[in-house]
Amino acid sequence: MNRQIRRVAVVVLVAFLALLAAPLYWQVLAADRLANDSRNTRVLIKEYSIERGPIVLADNFEVARSVRSRDRSDPLEFVRDYPQGRRYGMVTGFYSLVFGRTLAEQEFNSYLLGRAPEQFGQNVTDLLTARETPGGTLVLTLDRATQEVAERRLGSRKGAVVALDPRTGAVLAMTTYPRYDPNQLSSHSPEQIRRNWDRLINDEDGPLLNRAAGALYPPGSTFKVVTAAAALENGVSMTEELPSPPVYDVPQTSADIRNFGGSTCGDGSLTLTEALQISCNTTFAALGVRIGGEKLAAEAEKFGFNRPSPYQLPAATSTIPADQDVPATAQSAIGQRDVRASPLQMATVAATVANGGRRMGPFVARQVVSDKGRVVKRFEGEDFGQVIPEQVAGDLRDMMLQVVEGGTGVAAQIPGLQVAGKTGTAQHAQGRNPHAWFIGFTGSGDRQIAVAVVVEEGGNLGSEATGGRTAAPIARDVMAAYMRGQG
Repeated sequence: MNRQIRRVAVVVLVAFLALLAAPLYWQVLAADRLANDSRNTRVLIKEYSIERGPIVLADNFEVARSVRSRDRSDPLEFVRDYPQGRRYGMVTGFYSLVFGRTLAEQEFNSYLLGRAPEQFGQNVTDLLTARETPGGTLVLTLDRATQEVAERRLGSRKGAVVALDPRTGAVLAMTTYPRYDPNQLSSHSPEQIRRNWDRLINDEDGPLLNRAAGALYPPGSTFKVVTAAAALENGVSMTEELPSPPVYDVPQTSADIRNFGGSTCGDGSLTLTEALQISCNTTFAALGVRIGGEKLAAEAEKFGFNRPSPYQLPAATSTIPADQDVPATAQSAIGQRDVRASPLQMATVAATVANGGRRMGPFVARQVVSDKGRVVKRFEGEDFGQVIPEQVAGDLRDMMLQVVEGGTGVAAQIPGLQVAGKTGTAQHAQGRNPHAWFIGFTGSGDRQIAVAVVVEEGGNLGSEATGGRTAAPIARDVMAAYMRGQG
């Protein structure tokens, strides 16, 4: 009898534990995953009864906020509002009743709702005191003046601008064109939201695409900074005389490489510094072949190529083939063929050089703050360590200074500041104007900035200087805005 009673007791205990385990799993262990699944419409509707936390800049300037619905018949209490319209949409993303959440609204959803594990203690206190708990405030790294200038100077030219703090990886500015207004997708009218969505996704210019982080382009001559780094790490000095023929006869192919627009580079030889200064294709193509495809790809990987981006929000992976034949290596060395990079990646290249060879992963969310002003969570960029020797980074800095002081990047000069940079003109389709690029950096001590600018088809088929004429002035004004605090 006692044995049977024990068996029954065990069965009852197991059943009781199972009953406890199910809600424990779904309400505690899996709660964060379910709450952050943007497909969960039921959860999303429930969220509209919560005062979602704002997204702000470092100066507490609001770029996303929740406001009470003005429609008394509206069953949803709060509506998401983006007071700056298009300006910050490529970072905030949208919060939509129909299409869920994207970008920062998605990645930091639990904090904005006040449901992250770090906010548990406050939630319990508020529950015991019958106090409504608003979501946390997400503080971004963006600098308002720099962002405004980046948007204004890019204007209505299709492309992107990214600015980073080289010391930390903090994103100081990120803008693209065309852009979209998140307010068009955050109303409480499903019909209106769907109409706006259809218009946006059917727009062949792709206004929903964050070109700064999510688009890949041939980087053109800006990639020569990576090639120069590989050369310096493999025995080439800044002052070594290198061949600079009008045409480079690429081994194993009849497709020769010429300088952009058919120009010549000096009198037949150039130092590495001079070749970067005037962006000599034939010198760098030959240098790439001399280094070899494997070493060139390995050097690029030090800067972040062929690896998932560490950026906090969705971003494309920049690539260079690791196994290339000689003709492909020659073209890759000048940023063409199958090399593809995002503006965020090329800004990271410039930032790594500026930071003495230490690479910091980019990040755009700095911290989460409670409604009482307590810091709930801090974020930092991933520190990848010394990816290239400090001496190599110093040599690259000196060479890039020459590009701006007297080479293809003179339009990036800022009075009173030393600016280092590299222009790029990237061919991408037969008969189409090339993309115009510029990467660079300036500043010292506690105030530094690295930038990347790409203007799609902003170049001219007949001139290598187009990156300098089109993209460099944009970069100049963005850097100046940050360094001098000018909007």
